[in-house]
Amino acid sequence: MSATPAAGGGFAPLRQKTFAILWVATIVGNAGSFIRDVASSWLVTDLSNAPAAVAAVQAAGTLPIFLLAIPAGVLSDILDRRKFLIIIQLLLAGASICLMLLSATGLQTVTSLIALTFVGGIGAALMAPTWQAIVPELVPKQDLKGAVALNSLGINISRAIGPAVGGLLLAWFGAAFTYGVDVISYIFVIAALIWWRRAPDVDDGLSERFFGAFRAGLRYAKASRELHVVLLRAAAFFAFSSSVWALLPLVARNLLGGDASFYGVLLGAVGAGAIGGALVMLPKLRAKLDADALLLGSVLVTAAVMAGLSFAPPRWVAILALLALGAAWITALTTLNGAAQSILPNWVRGRSLAVYLTVFNGAMTAGSLGWGAVAEVAGVPTTLVLGAVGLAVAGPIFHFLKLPKGEADLVASNHWPEPLTAAPVEHDRGPVLITIEYRVDKNDRTGFLTALARLSGERRRDGAYGWGVTEDAADPERIVEWFMVESWAEHLRQHRRVSKADADVQQEVRGFHKGPEAPVVNHLLSINLPHLGRN
Repeated sequence: MSATPAAGGGFAPLRQKTFAILWVATIVGNAGSFIRDVASSWLVTDLSNAPAAVAAVQAAGTLPIFLLAIPAGVLSDILDRRKFLIIIQLLLAGASICLMLLSATGLQTVTSLIALTFVGGIGAALMAPTWQAIVPELVPKQDLKGAVALNSLGINISRAIGPAVGGLLLAWFGAAFTYGVDVISYIFVIAALIWWRRAPDVDDGLSERFFGAFRAGLRYAKASRELHVVLLRAAAFFAFSSSVWALLPLVARNLLGGDASFYGVLLGAVGAGAIGGALVMLPKLRAKLDADALLLGSVLVTAAVMAGLSFAPPRWVAILALLALGAAWITALTTLNGAAQSILPNWVRGRSLAVYLTVFNGAMTAGSLGWGAVAEVAGVPTTLVLGAVGLAVAGPIFHFLKLPKGEADLVASNHWPEPLTAAPVEHDRGPVLITIEYRVDKNDRTGFLTALARLSGERRRDGAYGWGVTEDAADPERIVEWFMVESWAEHLRQHRRVSKADADVQQEVRGFHKGPEAPVVNHLLSINLPHLGRN
């Protein structure tokens, strides 16, 4: 996935009216959220100057995403996404209305601020995977990458505008007015979602239910070694870099002597740097550097900015540093997100991206709380230096764990024929044991087992919760592969999930089978034995 629209065609998705309207509405809504966050981050420094309290507000916004991203990814796959997004916007508007009223009446406290920030984080947790999941519905397939890139660009436009506007509104009109502007932004988003006439989902009998979809998503994430690499690289980066985000309000106020508007300017500089990086710098760098080099560069620039801020530089230097931080941040985000997107098939994309968001926000949350605690003892400058050193050391170490290239064809192959049954099988019946009997020449045994080991990963990713291979004691050339699936419906879904890349692996395995007939496949259904009482 490109982080920025490709030249000549990157803005093509905006020719789709529905996408264009929702894209603009998203920019407005995200800008409102950044306005709210600036007000909350600065307001807590008025209520308490303790670094732990400031960091707690940052953590309250990211903790719900850590806790709820995976359930949200499941809900995005099984609910009407348009209605679900409207409900989320109403929840976010309600939280901002409460913040506005408490601030207007002078009843705002650190506790209420953290609690309502947590509610806003719940809305963000529910919205993130759902909003990503609707993009393929809004544009033709050839414009999908451009649409994803425009979404990233839109977020950073909001990041550039929202904090700067929020800081100015907060300085001129106060917190209550600033929260009121955020409320208005949700009205625009809700109106756009109501205008969108989304085709209703069709239930073909194989639609997933919450807990089954939840388990399927976790099974996929557990079995995907490539996803594990992305998650580990993301955790290492965000855990250390979170210190600058957790402590930035105190950097602006205490180290740089700024007010709310200056804090907004700093955050606006981050957004402006991200936009400049995405539109100008990244296309040139990607032509020369691979994903691992881009991520390492982002790590080193971020560490340098964190260390530089610890010395309380002049304000203009700090603004330039945060421009660089924004460029490095968007480079890291899009590189990691692009690596994740490139290895995920469509059927599990929302849930697996939710796992990525869980790791991202878990690292940010734990980092914010941890660095806030360190700052209580060691002070803000020392904490920034410690975070910078940790990031500068971890970055080169994890650089040797290479990100996946994502070159496999993950489009569903639909090559697997429907299983033959003597009579219709109830969808919820299970578990199901599938066996495939191969005849393999002893000279081909090593190559066959090597290919079969690769196939085992595909079986587990697509729905199997148990897998194994056995040989016939009386006939070693007769080798049986087996795997377990929790229900008949899940096995039928498994047929639909096999990608073209995985179909190639299946074909490679079957190439070792000898004889005129195809390997024998059996589907064995569990039987509930009658209860036999004891005399």
